[in-house]
Amino acid sequence: MGEPTGAQGIAALEEIWASIAALTASLSDEDWASATDCPGWDVKDHLSHMIGTERSMAGERTPEIDEGTPAHVRNAIGESNERWVVSRRPRSGPEVRDEFIEVTHARLEALRSLNADDFETIGWSPVGQVPLRVFLEVRAMDCWVHEQDIRLALGRPGGRGGAGEAASLSRVELALGQVLGKGVRPADASSITVTITGPISSTRRLEMVDGRAQRVEGAASTTTLTVESLTYLLRFAGRISTADVLEEKGTVLSGDAALGEAFLDALALMI
Repeated sequence: MGEPTGAQGIAALEEIWASIAALTASLSDEDWASATDCPGWDVKDHLSHMIGTERSMAGERTPEIDEGTPAHVRNAIGESNERWVVSRRPRSGPEVRDEFIEVTHARLEALRSLNADDFETIGWSPVGQVPLRVFLEVRAMDCWVHEQDIRLALGRPGGRGGAGEAASLSRVELALGQVLGKGVRPADASSITVTITGPISSTRRLEMVDGRAQRVEGAASTTTLTVESLTYLLRFAGRISTADVLEEKGTVLSGDAALGEAFLDALALMI
């Protein structure tokens, strides 16, 4: 899918944030309080989280509050996220949405002011030290997944087939070798063909060669897995289980089922 560019990252974020703003334009109090598949968070909390991340990226400090240690908080990133979320719990949904729009507009303006060299600047990200242009793609995936969390909680599907979903699939594409080679570690000559269906479709074949997962063209694979892109991405994000994936309409697993299930087990890599 190629290396991401700063312009692509900005375009993806703009699309996703606009979609979220439209989605949440007229929610009821009950809608805002709807539980989501992201443990411990309701719909409003997702916007609070995205606000917090963008404020952090703009140089603001994480709120100094004692939020305790909920069961769903498992690392330092989670602790920081939770502080931003908890700090906005007293605010109404519309108030948080207004702040979300204000913050995301300001962030887009700041990002558009950067030059080509700025996007090559190496810095921290959840996937390690990477250029800013790569981090923007990571941000796009995170925000797109949160948009889907909200949509699923509200029963309002959408936000599919655009730059956000494309960026998300690109991030998974980069991780496939790790998933099979390090997460599953099957014997040499084991192979899997993964076919993604939906608005953005693709097929990838991986084979173990000398203990490493490599993309190798071949007529047949040990295992074949067909899965709809949203299901695939929700598994990568850890929102659903392997069993959930296998039960979803559109999922077909054939050949070595144990290898396919182990691949899905190892697929949940997103923090």
